[in-house]
Amino acid sequence: MNMLSSQAVTSSGHPDRGAVVSSALARMLCALLPEGAQLALGWSDAALGEGCISQPPSALPEQALLDALLGLPATPDTGAPYRWQHQGGELVIHVALADGTTPHDGWWAAARTGLQDALALARQREQIRSLENSKRLQQALYEIADLAGADLEMTEMLRHFHRVLNSLMYAQNCYIVEYDDVRRRIRFLYFADQRDSFVADPDRSYEEHEMPRSLTFALLRHGQPLSGPSNELLAAMSDEYDPSRGPESLDWLGVPMLREGRVCGAIVVQSYEHRVRYNEADRTLLGYVAQHILTAMDRRQAQVQLERQVERRTLELQRANHSLQDEVIERRRAEKLQLALFNIAEMAMSAESLAQFYVQVHGVVGTLLDARNFYIALVDESGEGLEFVYSVDEYNPARAARPFSKGLTEYIVRNRQPLLASREHIDALRASGSVNEFGARSHCWLGVPLLSDDDVVGVIVVQSYSPEISFTAHDQRLLTFVAQNIGNGLARQRDQERLRNAHAELEKRVEERTRELAEVNGKLLGQIGERLRAEQRLTHQALHDALTGLPNRAHLLDRLEDAIARARSRDGLRFAVLFLDLDRFKLVNDSIGHAAGDQMLVEVAKRIVSMVAGDDVVARLGGDEFAILLECEQGLASAREFSQRMLVALEESMWVQGRELFPSGSLGIAMWSPRYRNGEEMVRDADAAMYRAKAQGKDRCAVFDEAMREEALRSLDLEADLRRAINNRDFLPYYQPIVRLTDGQVVGYEALLRWRHERRGLLLPSAFLDLGEESGLIEQVDWLLYEDVIGQLAQGGEGYLSVNVSPRHFRSADFSSRLFGLIEAAGADPRRLRLEITEVALLDDGPRTLRILQTLRERGVLVQLDDFGTGFSALSYLHRFPISTLKIDQSFIAGLHGQDLQSTYALVQGVLSLARTLGIETVGEGIENMAQRQTLLQLGCDYGQGYLLGRPAPMDTYNPAIPTPP
Repeated sequence: MNMLSSQAVTSSGHPDRGAVVSSALARMLCALLPEGAQLALGWSDAALGEGCISQPPSALPEQALLDALLGLPATPDTGAPYRWQHQGGELVIHVALADGTTPHDGWWAAARTGLQDALALARQREQIRSLENSKRLQQALYEIADLAGADLEMTEMLRHFHRVLNSLMYAQNCYIVEYDDVRRRIRFLYFADQRDSFVADPDRSYEEHEMPRSLTFALLRHGQPLSGPSNELLAAMSDEYDPSRGPESLDWLGVPMLREGRVCGAIVVQSYEHRVRYNEADRTLLGYVAQHILTAMDRRQAQVQLERQVERRTLELQRANHSLQDEVIERRRAEKLQLALFNIAEMAMSAESLAQFYVQVHGVVGTLLDARNFYIALVDESGEGLEFVYSVDEYNPARAARPFSKGLTEYIVRNRQPLLASREHIDALRASGSVNEFGARSHCWLGVPLLSDDDVVGVIVVQSYSPEISFTAHDQRLLTFVAQNIGNGLARQRDQERLRNAHAELEKRVEERTRELAEVNGKLLGQIGERLRAEQRLTHQALHDALTGLPNRAHLLDRLEDAIARARSRDGLRFAVLFLDLDRFKLVNDSIGHAAGDQMLVEVAKRIVSMVAGDDVVARLGGDEFAILLECEQGLASAREFSQRMLVALEESMWVQGRELFPSGSLGIAMWSPRYRNGEEMVRDADAAMYRAKAQGKDRCAVFDEAMREEALRSLDLEADLRRAINNRDFLPYYQPIVRLTDGQVVGYEALLRWRHERRGLLLPSAFLDLGEESGLIEQVDWLLYEDVIGQLAQGGEGYLSVNVSPRHFRSADFSSRLFGLIEAAGADPRRLRLEITEVALLDDGPRTLRILQTLRERGVLVQLDDFGTGFSALSYLHRFPISTLKIDQSFIAGLHGQDLQSTYALVQGVLSLARTLGIETVGEGIENMAQRQTLLQLGCDYGQGYLLGRPAPMDTYNPAIPTPP
């Protein structure tokens, strides 16, 4: 038979496998047949594929012979194949003898057994080969995973990746790129090629125009694996081979690296040899390696950012250390000044005479500055002259009283202001006729007024006769502050002097006027008692709240200092500061009055006091804020348990001016820790924890931790960066096109805010919008954006530009006038400007918003309602307010083909029908695929916006003629 003459055929689909049946077996079986016999053996197996072998060779093609064998009927008649099933596979034996007979049964049994054994042996070999390949692949993947976590330089790590990859597949020619999808440029992290002479610089970035019609950029834009001969891939791009772009590869395979759905890089292998082709397994393997390379890159970037953060924090700590040292110096000065003031106050009470008081005051001033030349001058009782009650001077030991003249001392009395005068300043005053100089000439002169009940009663003066000693503005402030206390002490000492004189006079007349003296003494004792009671009242008022009678902040901080000192000692006191703020207290004041609010605060104070122990302190810090110094034997557990009980107690109803109120509060807890230096820091942290509790839903407590501290520091840093960015105008608009869905024509752009951060690069509004709203800085940022957009309008062009306007701006009375001022100053067309507002702006202050919108429309500025459907979506304001366009929120566009597509479809259809009825244009936001665009077009949506139609970018990336996007 013609079909029985061919050499062995290997398993189809597996060119690297050997034949299932060896040529030796075929020759042996054929040798057992009569001379001139022809033999063909065939097999079909799921694991081994299909194949056949014949003896002697045949002229038929291998596949034709195989098809003929497997297609013949399975009967053992003469000249017919013998075919049967064995362990899931199909085996065929075909024999043609020269005389037309068939072999005997023994030969058939031997052939059948031999063919089955050959099939079993081939399966075992295939299993062994598969296990060896799996083991080799597993070891390579483990090595890749270990390399991704190893502490190696990026270049060295990628070289190891290449070595491992080359052990799994043909990857002699390989390169890895990093991709910036915003700036659309790449950087070669690794490049190895046997033929390409290109030298990759890891520090250089290549933009797309530098590598035109590049397969690498095509892969990055496509975002999916790309493979095939480079000439075919270039042909698909309508391009031809260019020798300047490197040698042409016979097979090219590239896989993108994705981070959160965004293309951030790629790995490419290529072959210049005909025997090497890449298949689906190679593509899967390369994708796995690409993911681990991305992990290594992210880890390296995180490490660099961490090192930068550590360096920044080190600098901050150094600055904080310098600031702390300055604070220590300033505190020492303050302590020294406080001690001086305390001594002055004590001397005013203890000095036996005015002369002694003057001497003691001189000694105290001498501890603060150079007072070797010092005098005190007082206005005499007539108010027309000066008495020099105390004087110590190198050249003028005694100073006689004199009527008012033009001396420097009288200059202070007239002007009621301190005077720090150098020799040149004194000469200038003399030349102008303002003063005359008495006694020796001073090199530097410093005098400050002494005040009593806002009247100038004298002057305290220090002076220098030597150029080596000069006084400074700091000395002036110091002496002025001391003089205030000296004036009070002087008045008190004068009173005591008069009292002593009165006692002396009374003693002389004791015999004549005993009764009168007794009455005077009684009155005097009464005055002393009243003064003591007044002082006690003042002390109590200084340390207690007038409304509730509770200790105030000063008292609480004093007790906290004592508690901190005890905690630092060996007794191990454990305590916490609880900061309570009543929820919605302002509503009580605004609705039923401040008197009711005060009554409510008193009742709350009583409830808190009733719950604390004897050593605990309850203080009112102001408004509806209370603080509690709580001893906690069990640590944080005790503080939490007490806080929960107190919040429950607060919730009990109370009657205030005929109304039943149910107060509640938010409470923050700061546990004592050795890191606290003073009570102010604990109160501050408890306050921060209270705000965290409010943010979590009110009527609850929160414990301050390091995360809050870090969050506060990050917020402060970001706010400082935001203020600098405003000063430096580091904000710019990115424009996203708005397209007519029927023909794809661009009709306008929405200006989206971006921040060029000095360290973090380009930031989206989500990274700083909340902080901007909280600090109020977002208004300044908005006006910078409006100025840039209006400036862009002034350059001409077609279509409109829209900007987002926060509800905060509609509360400003000058918003419209300021906006049109920018438009007129730039010479822009207001009809090309549109403002996008949210539903919250319409509901915040309806009448005011309506007036502003009408003013805008009269001047040509149209208003678009943004994110429609995410707020109250009240239909009434569509009639009341002049809205020109509805922008359907992207969450509804995404749902058109999601799980709830029917309800979302009906909702979007209803919104579009309503808009058509009211004559309002519609824009679908967030269109990301053709299915969404086609659905919106079918529903009758006018315009669209989204990544499918165009990504946000600077305006200079678009053609000024506003072309239709692809």
